[in-house]
Order: sequence, then structure tokens, then C-alpha cells
Amino acid sequence: MTSKRRASLQTAKRIPLNLFLMALGSALCALSINGILVPKGFYGAGLTGIALLIHYAVPALSVALVYMILNIPIFALGWMYVGKRFFFYSLGGMFIFTAAVKWVHVPIPVEDPILSALFAGILMGTGSGVILRSQGSAGGLDVLSVILLKRFSIRLGSTILGFNLGVLTAGAILFSLELALFTLIYLYVNAHMVNLMVTGLSQRKAVHIISPHWEAISKGVMHDMRRGVTIIEGQGAYSKKPEKILYIIITFRELAELKSIIHRFDPNAFMVVSDTLEVMGLRIGNQPHW
Repeated sequence: MTSKRRASLQTAKRIPLNLFLMALGSALCALSINGILVPKGFYGAGLTGIALLIHYAVPALSVALVYMILNIPIFALGWMYVGKRFFFYSLGGMFIFTAAVKWVHVPIPVEDPILSALFAGILMGTGSGVILRSQGSAGGLDVLSVILLKRFSIRLGSTILGFNLGVLTAGAILFSLELALFTLIYLYVNAHMVNLMVTGLSQRKAVHIISPHWEAISKGVMHDMRRGVTIIEGQGAYSKKPEKILYIIITFRELAELKSIIHRFDPNAFMVVSDTLEVMGLRIGNQPHW
């Protein structure tokens, strides 16, 4: 079997999974919108937030209809700047999301507005993150977020939070400042849940290690963790002695194991752990293939 045919078969096998992820995520988002945001009068996030503002101003226009209309210019940008596979999956995801908002109406019995905002943010952020774990999106701000991530390395949650501050300001001016403040809680939780779902515990860590036992540590990492190690030539500024600096990229979940290996060979080793924005590569990369 040729590699091209194998790739086609793998793509075909992923279609049901992608559709399931988009349907599940859309259902969670619809629960947040119809179960909390609309009953409480909150303003929402992204294009959904704009659709809610228009719906509050003109109740005859449904959220689902306005959302679909607003997506037209976004998908025009998506056609030019994102992959065709992501575009077509997102197009399907938009219709799934719109259908979910139209038909999924489950009342959520939470009366306290702060708890409602927290729960709505958890539901919407989780739903958006599940959708983005597929090879598409639900359209709207998701497509714009992916464009900015690919072109400028701006994190998904940061784009969502920044855009939504504009929606929040408009809601505060046009309707209610108090509702805008409750919505701010929702937006903050939503943005962090998206980042957690998309990168989450798979976020990569960059580790620098300085130790006279660098060779034993590097062999331990390669043998026990099956991770590559880069050796950087360095020099002590005071001692002028040459140093070997180990540079390793690992997942957050592997950090404890790495510390154990280092402590085994050199309890006094100097180690610096840094967060990464994104890592691209076949074995350890966490850049989604959009």
C-alpha cells in the first residue's frame, strides 16, 4: 500500500471522530448559550456574543440565524489563510453548531449570577476546546483565532479574550454594566478553558540543565524517557570553565520524571524550566495541524 493511500485511509477514519468532537463541543456550547447566557442576559463570547447582542436588541432575530450570517466574511478569510481541510471541516462545524444552538434547550437551575457565569464559561470553553481538538472548528472567532495563531503565534485564548473585551464594552454601553461585569467572569473562564483543552497538560516545557554529570543525565533521559537531548557549549562567567548545558523539550506530565532522573545523578544540578508558546515537530510538537 502506498503512503498516499495510507494517508487517505487515515483521513477517512478521522472523519467520524472529527464530526463527533464537533457535535459534542457544539452541544456543550449550546447548553451554555440557551441554558445560562440567554436566560441571564449575559453577552457571550466571539461572534456568539455579537449574535446575542443583536438578538437582545431585535428579539425576532434568533441567535442561530445571526451567527450564521456573521460567519460569511470570516469564512472568506478562512478560505485564504487556513488549510482547505480545516476550512471544510469548519464549514460543517458551523452548521452543526448552528443546529445545536437552534435545537438544544436544556434549562440549567443555577440562580446565583456569579456561579452562572463560572459554569457558563466552563461549558463554553470546554465545548470550544473540544471542537478545536478536531480538525475543524465551529466557525466564527475560532477561524480568526487559528489564522492569528498560524501567522503571528498569538494563543487561541488570548485572541478570544481580547476580541471579547470589545463585545463586553459594547454590551456595557448598550445594555447593562452589571451584566457586563458578570459576563467578564464568564469570558475569563472561557478563555482559560480553551487554552486548557487545546494545549492543557500537553503544554511543552523547555528545560536547561547545568551539571558536571551532564553525560549521565543525558543518557538517563534518552534511555528512560525516550526524549532527545541537545548539548549546548557554555562557559562560566566567573570561573571561565567550559560548561555543558543540556536542552530538553518535554511535556508537563514528564516534568516529575525528568526531575527524578536529574536528582538520581546530581542532586545539586542547576535546572531552569520554562513554558513554551508552541513547539513544532513530529515527536514532541504540540502545534495543532490546522
